[in-house]
Amino acid sequence: MKKDKTNVGSRTVLTAMIILLLTITGACSKTEAPTPDEEKTGQFSIEFDNIMGEETLSFEPRVYKNAKGESFRIKLLQYFISNIKLYKADGSSYTVPQDDSYFLVNAADRTTRFTKVKVPEGNYEKVEFVIGVDSARSSMPVEKRTGVLSFNPEEGHEGGGMYWGWNSGYIFFKMEGYCDLISDNQQGDPTGNKQFKYHIGGFGGYNAPTLNNIKTITVDLKTAGTAQVREGLRSNVHLFVDIMKIFNGPHTFSIVEHPNVMFSEYSVNIANNFPHFFTHDHTENFVKSEDEL
Repeated sequence: MKKDKTNVGSRTVLTAMIILLLTITGACSKTEAPTPDEEKTGQFSIEFDNIMGEETLSFEPRVYKNAKGESFRIKLLQYFISNIKLYKADGSSYTVPQDDSYFLVNAADRTTRFTKVKVPEGNYEKVEFVIGVDSARSSMPVEKRTGVLSFNPEEGHEGGGMYWGWNSGYIFFKMEGYCDLISDNQQGDPTGNKQFKYHIGGFGGYNAPTLNNIKTITVDLKTAGTAQVREGLRSNVHLFVDIMKIFNGPHTFSIVEHPNVMFSEYSVNIANNFPHFFTHDHTENFVKSEDEL
């Protein structure tokens, strides 16, 4: 039987019109984000999701291998995040008040992976933060250093905290672990425990110039999702933090040759790897509960 081309054409046009109508109806029914009101504030957070290469970071007995082929295990990882600043498309910015902008990420406690702050409503395309504690806060009277910055000067370095009592300064990044290749002499670990320790700090000095390992990190959010902050909701920028880059960043080094790096010139090489830790994976907007993250 010969098909009626006129009827076929009519049905095709009718089908196209129905699809178009459904598309328009569906688009109109979607909930659109209200226009930002800068007089209102919403919740904003950066999520620091620690990984090691291609997998979630795990502590010992999990064994990893760096670019030098050295096997190692992690027992501790902590670092300070501070001085959060957000930017809009027009170049305007909002700086989180300093008193609310210091966080300590402890890889052993996943609840610390979020830096939660309140910021004016808006669509933000870039976020900036510091790894470390700035010189202004580091030199303030002790009573003004509260929250995660509080410390017991009597404990200091040996107390296992994030402050050097003997050097009057914060440890910005602390990573400790084990590598069986480390020697048992003074160049390695004379205790025989095969430990490595990287305690990186240095804010520039009080009265004279010293090491300055403060690193400012800038993350462009446009590709993987801008932050749309609205009142009563939360926007969360999810970053992967690849700790393997401590060894395998632009400066690649051997654990055996440098098992303990603290307040020394070599620490600058390790700190220069910090900016290469971070990858923006995605942004979650209009979050009603942390359970959604």
